[in-house]
Amino acid sequence: MDLGMTAKGARLHAELEGFLREQVLPNEARYEEEVRASGDVHHHPPVLDELTTDARSRGLWNLFLPDEAHGAGLSNLDYAHLAELTGRSPLIAPVVTNCAAPDTGNMEILHLFGTPDQQQRWLHPLLEQEIRSAFFMTEPDVASSDARNIRTRIERDGDHYVINGRKWWSSGASSERCKVGILMGVTDPQADPYHQQSMVLVPTDAPGVEVVRELPVFGRYDGHGGHPEVAFTDVRVPVENLLGQEGDGFAIAQQRLGPGRIHHCMRMIGMAERAFDLMCQRAWERTPFGKPIAAQGMFHHWIAQARVRIEQARLLTLKTAYLMDTVGNRGARMEISAIKIVAPQMAEWVLDKAIQTYGGKGFTDDTPLAMMWSHARTLRMADGPDEVHEMALARRELKPFRPDA
Repeated sequence: MDLGMTAKGARLHAELEGFLREQVLPNEARYEEEVRASGDVHHHPPVLDELTTDARSRGLWNLFLPDEAHGAGLSNLDYAHLAELTGRSPLIAPVVTNCAAPDTGNMEILHLFGTPDQQQRWLHPLLEQEIRSAFFMTEPDVASSDARNIRTRIERDGDHYVINGRKWWSSGASSERCKVGILMGVTDPQADPYHQQSMVLVPTDAPGVEVVRELPVFGRYDGHGGHPEVAFTDVRVPVENLLGQEGDGFAIAQQRLGPGRIHHCMRMIGMAERAFDLMCQRAWERTPFGKPIAAQGMFHHWIAQARVRIEQARLLTLKTAYLMDTVGNRGARMEISAIKIVAPQMAEWVLDKAIQTYGGKGFTDDTPLAMMWSHARTLRMADGPDEVHEMALARRELKPFRPDA
């Protein structure tokens, strides 16, 4: 099993690494300053446009999409190595390379299931980053980790669908650049539980679409459109906005989540690597009780454990990407669940130790650690909570030992 990069992947990796080092990381403070000066956490500051132009000139664009006609034509394995790099600057790098969620997942859906008209109207502008998008799946009143609980209704009325319901954690929906969202709702409540749901494209300016409130994440309001609560009241969209066929919603969601989890997990590893570097640097700067933290025995334990945990998570995630390339998403579903458990927990642990090493400064925005920690902790719930993935893994492992098997 070769977990290395192809020649093309290695070339893009080297270019992306240089871009991050020379342009992205040095501009993080400017990004924060421009957003703060605007008074709008969702402001798209000029520095992003400058970095986007630079990224495109280097060929660092739509790296996630394996279709060469629209993306970089990389395998999951090649892109996994690149996603780790973008995780080192999670607020900037994914955006300026057009590899940010939820757009990546939405573009994959449109690429796989969109009609030519849907692709012309929505996919092509997203590929050019002329617009951004949202994903409307999670609901406030039900346990949405089980998609069969979704209650938002999508009802046929002549040549339109009428949508009524309420969503939250609607990534990207508060951005003025967000022009369309993919919504999952129930079209046939009498069908079997896995064929009740469908997905439709909803323009965000459609009458009846209302951003109800912003949702903070551990008291922090994320930029780039946040994760607001959104109400849909008698929202009408043409039947041509249906993705796939009625009842395909569950299957499309699974197709979307597989690659997305790889992307998230590799970015978590990138965050952990940056936290590791910052922790090591800080340990030589602080001198409590007469000697640097780097000379303290407990810190040696943290460093050793951090390195081991990062390497284990990386190898498992790269193995999963390899399996997705060779046997498909379905063949790798258990490994996809495994990395979704391992990577965020690993990143959360490493970031916690980095914050502890920084002392009071680690809780402020003077470093990216607090922001990264909130991302890591949130991902233990997003795309399925740890417990759901653990249940799936446990069932598979126990099945061969059942007495009636």
